[in-house]
Amino acid sequence: MQAIHRIRITSSRGLQQSMQRSNVIVSSTSQLQSPSVHFIRWHGGGPGADAPTITVSFRLADDSIKTVDARIGESLLQTAHRHDVDLEGACEGVCACSTCHLIFPASIYDQLPEPSEDEEDMLDMAFGLTETSRLGCQVIVTPEMENAVLELPKATRNFYVDGHVPKPH
Repeated sequence: MQAIHRIRITSSRGLQQSMQRSNVIVSSTSQLQSPSVHFIRWHGGGPGADAPTITVSFRLADDSIKTVDARIGESLLQTAHRHDVDLEGACEGVCACSTCHLIFPASIYDQLPEPSEDEEDMLDMAFGLTETSRLGCQVIVTPEMENAVLELPKATRNFYVDGHVPKPH
């Protein structure tokens, strides 16, 4: 059974809508004066094997390129784990570490939703932080990412246990 988690997006516009795409439910409402986005927490699940896919590439720490099929609607951390890309995700994708730090091309980064305050706090601990850095657990694959090359930093900071690499479940 796949888990469904609610993500509340609160905007200054006066409209309320709900949309279910894959197994993600997005709600927006006008309860706050300024826009805010709450982070995504995946505990397993994600779009099924029959979800539409796009091609993305990961530039690995050794500068080699690994090209994979990414399912629309899954996080980039989930994509990396499905294809054995060495993107750690020590917190298992709940925005509590910086080990799934990715560096995006500016053209893709500019199209992404703003990071949450929690994600920004975690990014402050990331090794090799750049202006186009995001956490892979917080970025959902979209069709606009087709053929993007995402860079893994040369190292990570894992405050959990040095050398421990958790296996996705």
